[in-house]
Amino acid sequence: MHCWSCTAARCLDQYFELRTREVEQVDVDPRLVAVVERMLNRCCEHGQFEQAVGVALEGRRLDKLEEVVQRSNDVPATLGYALKVCQKLVINRDFRQQVLRLLIRLYEECDEPDYVVICQCLMFLDDAPEVSKILSRLLNSNKPDDVLLAYQIAFDLVENELQSFVIKVQEQLPKPPEAAAPAADGAAAPAVPAADGAAPPAAGDTATAMDTAAAAAAAAAAEANGNAAAAAPELAPELVDKLNKLRDILNGKTPIGLNLEFLYHHNKADLQVLKNIKGTVDARVSVTHSATILANALMHAGTSIDTFLRENLEWLSRATNWAKFSATAGLGVIHRGQLQQGKALMAPYLPRDGHSGSPYSEGGALYALGLITANHGAAMQPFLRESLLASSNPIIQHGACLGLGLAALGTNDDELFEDLKNVLYTDDAVAGEAAGIGMGLLCCGTGSDKAQEMLAYAHDTQHEKIIRGLAMGLGLICYGIEEAADTLIEQMSREQDPILRYGAMYVLGLAYRGTGNNAAVQRLLHFAVSDVSDDVRRAAVLCLGFVLLGAPEQCPKIVALLAESFNPHVRYGAAMAIGIACAGTGLREAVQLLEAMLSDSTDFVRQGASIAMALVLVQQPESVVEPFRKKLTKSIGDKHEEVMARMGSIMAAGVLDAGGRNATIGLRSSSGYFRRTSVIGLAVFTGYWYWYPLSYFLSLSLAPTAVIGLDHTLKAPKLELVCNARPSLFAYPPPVTTETSKEVAKVEKAVLSTTAKARERQKKKDAEKQKKEEGAMEVDEHKPAAAAVAAAGDKPAAAAAGDAEDATSGSATADGAAAAAASAGDASKASTADGSTGDKQDGKD
Repeated sequence: MHCWSCTAARCLDQYFELRTREVEQVDVDPRLVAVVERMLNRCCEHGQFEQAVGVALEGRRLDKLEEVVQRSNDVPATLGYALKVCQKLVINRDFRQQVLRLLIRLYEECDEPDYVVICQCLMFLDDAPEVSKILSRLLNSNKPDDVLLAYQIAFDLVENELQSFVIKVQEQLPKPPEAAAPAADGAAAPAVPAADGAAPPAAGDTATAMDTAAAAAAAAAAEANGNAAAAAPELAPELVDKLNKLRDILNGKTPIGLNLEFLYHHNKADLQVLKNIKGTVDARVSVTHSATILANALMHAGTSIDTFLRENLEWLSRATNWAKFSATAGLGVIHRGQLQQGKALMAPYLPRDGHSGSPYSEGGALYALGLITANHGAAMQPFLRESLLASSNPIIQHGACLGLGLAALGTNDDELFEDLKNVLYTDDAVAGEAAGIGMGLLCCGTGSDKAQEMLAYAHDTQHEKIIRGLAMGLGLICYGIEEAADTLIEQMSREQDPILRYGAMYVLGLAYRGTGNNAAVQRLLHFAVSDVSDDVRRAAVLCLGFVLLGAPEQCPKIVALLAESFNPHVRYGAAMAIGIACAGTGLREAVQLLEAMLSDSTDFVRQGASIAMALVLVQQPESVVEPFRKKLTKSIGDKHEEVMARMGSIMAAGVLDAGGRNATIGLRSSSGYFRRTSVIGLAVFTGYWYWYPLSYFLSLSLAPTAVIGLDHTLKAPKLELVCNARPSLFAYPPPVTTETSKEVAKVEKAVLSTTAKARERQKKKDAEKQKKEEGAMEVDEHKPAAAAVAAAGDKPAAAAAGDAEDATSGSATADGAAAAAASAGDASKASTADGSTGDKQDGKD
């Protein structure tokens, strides 16, 4: 039996290898095929359907996968397992899409199809028309649960943050009559005056032309009416109401509104924490000042509460130049999600006709608009585009490019791409860097051929900032396309310019994000230990975190040795890789590894370890987080700590309390799929190493930690949830009191070794003096006071006066006083030859 098992295992391994190489037209021995098929049959006969699914997927036998599912006792469970294995273990992207197509067909053949799963699969296949058909079918159903199911599917689609796909779904939905009527009326309006004007025959050819135009317009209006009627023939009022609610969900109005309401009413951010940070950092140091503003923005992200800024306007005004740009952008983080009011909130800082304000404030405000409307910025795109075209100031262009890229994230709009490319071609370092990142945001996840244009310009320009922006943009374009990015990765990794090799690491990490692809991991490890550039090595280790997003428990094991590297850049990358892969998990192995790095000898390694630890521990129980909070407080208040390390501690404090202590780093949706905007935000955030304003991209990764239940009217009813966990597990941290903050912020006074030795010597001499005084039994009590003063010699004035009053004699006592004066530094010696008293000398002093 044992030999037979070994033989079968070898047959399976050989068969899997040959099937993987099927593209090379490799012939498979029929006897080998027969062995595998007998194994599949045996698994099915013994009820081991999960093993059979694994064999079928490993062998790339879709026909056998279908057979296994149909023979299963529990078809939905087997389909669910097959889908899970397909998403996690199937490496080849093309084959994975074939499996998804098969699973969709098998799901639809079930008695009760799981439309939620079907629509998720269709989303990965970018099949928006089919999703629209399913949603329309559910809305038209007479079953109330089907309508609720359609709403739930829409919520899931929005949560996955694929803006371009959701827009396509909305376009395919039936158009309500009231939406089509205004367009028809607008088209028909010019026809009436034209027809009236053409009535007099004397108008000649002009009248004929106008009449023809009127007739054409009328025909177009009639055709539009006919198309509208065909698209939505006599829609019932109930159906129109359902469609409107569905559209409100898909365009983000309903889900964002619910999240904003939750974040505002349950804000538990402790302003005393910010006040303590503000009191301990020097406002003249721009790094820590800007980090404090960032911490405030993250703490109040999405809450619309800017109390701290309003109460400290004078302190805030210390921000100048790019610090002012970042501070203004921070308002976008605080007001994130205010799709309707965003422009009005930022109006005081936005560019205005006939009024020239600070370009840093105006650029930061445009950047803030992008942060406010990220992934839902269709209505804001025209204004941002107009602001970009209207200004020639590179600072304003910088903010406009970032804002436009965020508002149009992943839409791949050709006109906007040309506008950003024109800014890039001005070859200005400041505007060009933002244009490169903006182009990447615009084409995020498309794998567009436009990447070659960007790479070509990176070869032409001499500005490192532009090359770095383009390198990051190329990584964003290749998000999630896996092996389709291999050609670009190979091309960039062979470049002589280290910045382009640095970009190749991001292309590799983001293209294979969450796949755990062994080839990608090996390649990143190779660059991490062999490249001559510290920047490339740091980026290679850091991007391991993106590849291992799907298996966070593996990341600490893989980077454990790199965390002990002699190169501090590699150690920093290891810390950030753990923070990215294990964000929000509280993984014990990750915490243990990062704790050792918090006391690293290099300041920026401690900075990275603090930020990574905050990413891992966000929204974890306070019993776990409290020791780390104390370390942060100590680091922030330590005046002798390096600025870079203090900056990391301040940023970490903001991450821990993100969203009013109600948000976490949400890289996955509730359905288990990666949220594109969140992963992209975390990737661009790591660029703060070179450019601090990019740190505000971290806000895109935040997701509220709330359970929100709705009824059929999309209103939140009163719910009671039973939780058997102890209350302290989910309790908010206790507020920081002023007394506690003072006690914690107190720094122990440093004592020099020389001072300690001097004190010890003085104690010994005082002891000797006391013994001699006790041993002196015979004292001449009648000796004049003047003689005592003369015997004191060079004693301090105060000591001489004391001796005169006591009228004590003896050269030993005088020598002891002189020694005490010498140990104290011989300060203010009494050298009065006439024997004057110490009171007079004190008066002179």
